[in-house]
Amino acid sequence: MGLKVIENVRVSPATKSSDDSVNSSFSLPLTFFELSWIKFHPNQRVIFYSLTESSSEAFHSHILPKLKLSLSLVLRYYLPLAGHLAWDPKDPKPSIIISKHDTVSLTLAETDADFSFLSSNGLRPATLFHPLVPDLEISDDSATLLSVQITLFPNQGFCIGTASHHSVNDGTTSAMFFKSWAHICRLQEHSNVMEFPLLPEDLTPTFDRTVINIPSGLESKMIDFLSSLSKDSDNIKTLKPPPLDEISSDVVRATLELTSANIEKLRQRVKNESARSQLELHLSAFVIAYAYSWTCVVKARGGNPNRPVRFIYTADFRSRLDPPLPATYFGSCVFPLGWFQYEARAFLKEDGFIKAVEILSESLKKLGSQGIESLFEDFVQRAKNIIPDAQVGSVAGSTRLAINVTDFGWGRPVKTDFVSIDRNEAFSMLGRRDDSGGVEIGVCLKKGEMNTFLSLFKDGLSN
Repeated sequence: MGLKVIENVRVSPATKSSDDSVNSSFSLPLTFFELSWIKFHPNQRVIFYSLTESSSEAFHSHILPKLKLSLSLVLRYYLPLAGHLAWDPKDPKPSIIISKHDTVSLTLAETDADFSFLSSNGLRPATLFHPLVPDLEISDDSATLLSVQITLFPNQGFCIGTASHHSVNDGTTSAMFFKSWAHICRLQEHSNVMEFPLLPEDLTPTFDRTVINIPSGLESKMIDFLSSLSKDSDNIKTLKPPPLDEISSDVVRATLELTSANIEKLRQRVKNESARSQLELHLSAFVIAYAYSWTCVVKARGGNPNRPVRFIYTADFRSRLDPPLPATYFGSCVFPLGWFQYEARAFLKEDGFIKAVEILSESLKKLGSQGIESLFEDFVQRAKNIIPDAQVGSVAGSTRLAINVTDFGWGRPVKTDFVSIDRNEAFSMLGRRDDSGGVEIGVCLKKGEMNTFLSLFKDGLSN
């Protein structure tokens, strides 16, 4: 597909002379939760909006100015996203640095690609999506936190691609920012809107990090653990993530749906076939969807039944700490859990799906009683025992965040894709837009494996 970059601009947070918060410099030290993600590659996501009357002239004269202005206005409330992550060699841990001249990179582009094809659920080459998302600027001692790209498909629609640093943008913060941007953009349609529109309370971020109550010394243990994993002994404090392999042209992307009726059918199957009591099972839509997708992908890979496999998930600790954090807490407050390591045979059997549900249920049930220090110790121990070259499963997104209904003023998106799942065998998950309790699942696999996966996924629902 052809893509033409029209312009690269820097968007500053909107200011007014009396606004000391925007015109001053300050820093936010990373927390225990954020430290675990400092060397992860950026989260990249693209959201497609259909707009059949989006001629190049109309888009650049009417829609784009509103998107740019509202981006500047929303950054006023989310100042750290315009800052950068820095790790001075003299400091024990990185901090987010915010100053008066901060900006966010915005790329404006046009493409002749087929909008309907890219925004469909069917098989699409994974490599087609990378030109639609920007990168972050990352060096040894500095990393930007957010980049945005807006790409026009003339007379078809447009998409908004984002790259965000995982150490600051977990799913909740990322969704809150995107919804805030859309909220302010919609307000631009009204001529009586104030110069600096207010955000509703549930979209106004809170930045107080003193509210995080964890055992003393846990942050230094995390830094020591990360240092032990570093392959560059001369530059342990580098912010650069490890290099990535090129995405193979054979890797394809697909989106599948589990309706609320599908979820309930699978839930009943677990109740009927599991030897565990219902009190021992955690049968949320997330657990059902993850367990089902994971067993299908292990079976699709096939091969030696003794080969190692492992799967993980992340949990949001905002409501799990004592005291709990505000729902609008800004930052990353998720922690990786599980590292469930098994032989593939555990999931290749007829009851593989039930086994996966039981494993996830047991882990989630323990969250209520295990403190974060104990969970961290488990995490370190499991990480040290990782078998290389194992098949790995993980999840990006959430069934609860509803970013796929975010309206900037021209209708809800037709599709959301997590571009970065193509590099680490992850699934993406979102709630279905018009089906409460349903789940939309994104997956990237080599084409032959994908065809087998799709067949297993479909047959498992009909049998």
